[in-house]
Amino acid sequence: MGAVLIRRIPFILTLLSLIATACSPGQSEKADGVSFPGDTGGAGLPIKTVSPTVMQLPTDTPIATATEIVNRDPDPSPTETAQATPSPPACWRQGGRIERGAVRTDLLPLPLEYRLYLPPCYARLPHLRYPVLYLIHGQSFNDDQWDRLGMGETADRLIAAGAISPLIIVMPRDRVWTQPTEDPFGQAVADVLLPWIDEHYRTRPEREYRAIGGLSRGAGWALHLGLSRWESFGAVGLHSLPVFWADLPHIRTWLDAIPADSLPRIYMDSPDKDRPQIARSTAWFEGLLTELGIPHEWHLFPGYHEEAYWEAHVEEYLRWYTREWPVGDRGSLENP
Repeated sequence: MGAVLIRRIPFILTLLSLIATACSPGQSEKADGVSFPGDTGGAGLPIKTVSPTVMQLPTDTPIATATEIVNRDPDPSPTETAQATPSPPACWRQGGRIERGAVRTDLLPLPLEYRLYLPPCYARLPHLRYPVLYLIHGQSFNDDQWDRLGMGETADRLIAAGAISPLIIVMPRDRVWTQPTEDPFGQAVADVLLPWIDEHYRTRPEREYRAIGGLSRGAGWALHLGLSRWESFGAVGLHSLPVFWADLPHIRTWLDAIPADSLPRIYMDSPDKDRPQIARSTAWFEGLLTELGIPHEWHLFPGYHEEAYWEAHVEEYLRWYTREWPVGDRGSLENP
């Protein structure tokens, strides 16, 4: 990793006492109008119930089946193993698909739900393994947020154009708006969901092929996991970052513990009209990275702390996360 520090604007270190824990409902980050799992999936895609293939639970548990969102691949039968050809197969033009599932863990009172984007031709090219991007939603929203913001459609378009590597995107659901010391969601993601995904999907489990990111409170989780579990993630994306209060005493220690040649790639961005406490929180962490000489990418864009802002930058985010992942040949892609 080159020791290049990319900054768009200068920031001054601010008082830690003003750092926000996470965004609270308001100005687009509220429960009103949120589409919860039920009649439709993210981006208005229809959902059909299928036989449980992701998890098996007792009949008295809240989730008894997995569901699959029918996306643009009309016949993604996992038993089909059509041979790759020198030119991209038809399924490549049909795009990827979204699945929904959940895993049980004693860490959480309810199963850990997730949405998962599978790239085009996932079922038709069984010899391929894929990098994985974990994206965490903001406070008062759920695992459909990134899907509604167009992450799947943007991935389809960029993959079809050969602009980014085909990848798997995992979007877990956090249900509690407390600190990491009280909310075991982060531990459940790291200790339960990651190995589950690697076991049940064709991933590339090396840390250089796994990234984590989030928006608003989800960015706080991405920072928490990206630093405290640095062995698992090679890139960390922080979009409108509020640093958790509980993490403040540990962040410098976490950074110091990461070997210089293993520091993750770090991307930060904020709207220029972000909420003041969150803007100060972001500035504090960016200033710490600068103080420690840790390479990172930092952008300030026009906008507010709202979904319209993050949606406008989905393509930029996706291009950054996948920047160091090989694109390969779409028709006969082989892992390097």
